[in-house]
Amino acid sequence: MALWRRKAKQANIVIKDHMIRYVEAKPGDPPEAKRWGERELPPGVIRDGKIVDGETLAIILDECVDEWKLSGRRVRFVVPDPFVMIRSVPLPPHLPDDDIRGYLFMELGESIPLPFADPVFDYAVAERTEEALNVLLFAAPEEAVAEYAALLEDVDLRPVAADVSPLCAYRPFYAAGQAAADDHILLVQLDESAVNLSVFHRHLPLFMRHLPLEAPGERTMPIVDPFAEVYKEIERMMSFYSFSLRQGKQQITRLFLTGDHPQLADAFAALTERLDVSPERLSRPLDPLPDRYHLTWGLTLKEGMNDDR
Repeated sequence: MALWRRKAKQANIVIKDHMIRYVEAKPGDPPEAKRWGERELPPGVIRDGKIVDGETLAIILDECVDEWKLSGRRVRFVVPDPFVMIRSVPLPPHLPDDDIRGYLFMELGESIPLPFADPVFDYAVAERTEEALNVLLFAAPEEAVAEYAALLEDVDLRPVAADVSPLCAYRPFYAAGQAAADDHILLVQLDESAVNLSVFHRHLPLFMRHLPLEAPGERTMPIVDPFAEVYKEIERMMSFYSFSLRQGKQQITRLFLTGDHPQLADAFAALTERLDVSPERLSRPLDPLPDRYHLTWGLTLKEGMNDDR
């Protein structure tokens, strides 16, 4: 009977401060978008990733599950950016690959300090030579991840995997052939509620910075350019990467811009004028998906990069 068993359908859900989006894809190479949907969240239900009004969020998500016919579905979700930490960690050079996870499990919070207790984590080997072993550590507080997983379970969904947004946002660029391993890429995710900046090299995010954005309704006075501080932070990150991390030997060579902010085109134009590195949007359209589904689509591509990135 196993010969006739169909592969379980899987949905991909992104929950942000301002929005819930989902995409279901038909497996293939590349996969094909089959169904998708979105629901705007009232202000204050989620604030900087933290669930503030869990009852309202559960009601809205339950309505989404019913409307999108997702009941009982296996789902992957994205851990909110404010909870995610990405860090390069040196390990004993002769540590076998099979022992890396166990070593990290024992040393996190001890010889490897973290800004929170009880982490959930994953890693990718960034460098292995006879003299050195460095991994990229992805960690988040277990309590925060468990809260989102429990929310999904409460509305009859089955969370099976969690991911981080820089990897999800990067995958469509990778799939479009825009990213080369030797590029030094600044990935700018500009959403309605926040901006997330991450630097990629050899298809791995080396570090990230998350900045909440003030919602238009929360501003106490008009702002000529709502992204002025974002531009300054981008320039600071580019300088930090070149002079602090690379000792002036390398610099950002590409800048990828994505996100769902309604003024994304204005930000693109301003960055084009302001920076020596010209910003780039995704070269291959997501048809039939609108561009604002970029991040959620990247979650569907989780199995499409080498090393399951």
